[in-house]
Amino acid sequence: MATDIVGQLADSLARTGVEEWELSYKGQGRKLDNAQSVEEIVKEIEEFQGLQALRLEGNTIGVEAAQAIAKALQTKSQFKCCYWSDMFTGRLRSEIPPALNSLGDALVTAGARLSVLDLSDNAFGPDGVKGIERLLKSRACHTLQELKLNNCGMGIGGGKILAAALTECHKKSSALGAPLRLKVFIAGRNRLENDGARALAQAFQLMGSLEEVHMPQNGINHPGVTALATAMQHNAGLRVLNLNDNTFTKRGAIAMAQALKHLRSVQVINFGDCLVRSEGAIAIAETVSEGLPILKELNLSFGEITEEAALALAHAVKSKTHLEKLDLNGNALGVEGCEAQEILCATTMPFSLVSPRAPGVHSRAPGVHSRAPGVHSRAPGPTAPPCPCVSLFPSPDKLLKLGAKRALLIEEQVNTHTHARARTHGVLRKAFSSPSFQGYDFVSCLLVLLGLIKSEDKVKPVRVVPGQLEALEHVVRQDYFPRESVAVLEAFMSR
Repeated sequence: MATDIVGQLADSLARTGVEEWELSYKGQGRKLDNAQSVEEIVKEIEEFQGLQALRLEGNTIGVEAAQAIAKALQTKSQFKCCYWSDMFTGRLRSEIPPALNSLGDALVTAGARLSVLDLSDNAFGPDGVKGIERLLKSRACHTLQELKLNNCGMGIGGGKILAAALTECHKKSSALGAPLRLKVFIAGRNRLENDGARALAQAFQLMGSLEEVHMPQNGINHPGVTALATAMQHNAGLRVLNLNDNTFTKRGAIAMAQALKHLRSVQVINFGDCLVRSEGAIAIAETVSEGLPILKELNLSFGEITEEAALALAHAVKSKTHLEKLDLNGNALGVEGCEAQEILCATTMPFSLVSPRAPGVHSRAPGVHSRAPGVHSRAPGPTAPPCPCVSLFPSPDKLLKLGAKRALLIEEQVNTHTHARARTHGVLRKAFSSPSFQGYDFVSCLLVLLGLIKSEDKVKPVRVVPGQLEALEHVVRQDYFPRESVAVLEAFMSR
């Protein structure tokens, strides 16, 4: 009898993912349309004493199902964490606000005190923000510490609604003697643009409690970046600032550099693909040199930075004992970049100084969020990697700057190019012989990396060197390479 009870309990735990205070249905792919479809979930919520967290990620929930779950949540006064990302797949946009309103109202009724609200990857737009507006303004969110709205398509309108709700929440909570202390804010890929960013910046400045801010890919230009910079300097505990793939230009970068001078807790700065340009990078280098004592990561990749700014950054980070990574990949460093690399080779930090584009060229497409392979970096250790500049035919002076191991470095580079075709041939033969290998997907990715077609994921093309084209020419002649793929490549390459 006891064995049966233990078995039943084990099955229940495995099915629901209960962990002391959490009930999880994460990633189960359930299609929950009505009250009947959520009877089991409702029962388990009702019977769960001390429920603090509910995971509904990876399911799709309709209005009636949400209302039934909401009714069960109305008695859960200890509730704290809403893990509700990706739970409206396939739903009409009009279904989402009433579903969110029902769930939010239930938490208010329960007297819940939230610490986490995660609604990422729900493409609900401005109307979806309206669906959580009442919740955000309520006492249930006076204790909110993490707000995650990544990839929700909020737009400018949604950003303004969100900013107004957070502002009101802060004012109401402050009046009660316990102001809102939001620590983590995540809202990448939301098309917030300048107006949305400026509205949120005002709320951020008012709160002054942020430790992590992630707002990549939002179409923010220097006016919005400048507003965010002003807000950030009022958040003294800021540790992580990720604004990847927005457009700073010199003005925004300098404003952000000035703001960072007021902060001492910053550990991670990600301004990659932000067009900080050389003037902005030099301003950031000055800030790094003078402050940011515990900086661990600095990403200024794909920013149209030239060798002068790279040298300034290399000198600036030399004294940063906590620094683990400096990423300058995708900038126009040229042969002069060897000097910056030599400085970094004397340290033990991973770094990236590859220059995959010609100087002055920045093939920027809006919304880029991934990188093609080929970033050169090294793990901490005493041995320096082959200098990427070897392949750029350095002058005698620059050749000497490669150091005492320059002969070995050049030999390694030559050997790499000599064996590249053979390695490529072996890898592709094995890949194309696999039944699961998707040949058309491979060719599509290849065309994207060559810069001949655009990717839906906005992957950037890489800088192609003759050796790579020679390797490609070799493999397309092999019997394992599909003839139809050859025809596709020829059609694009010939143009």
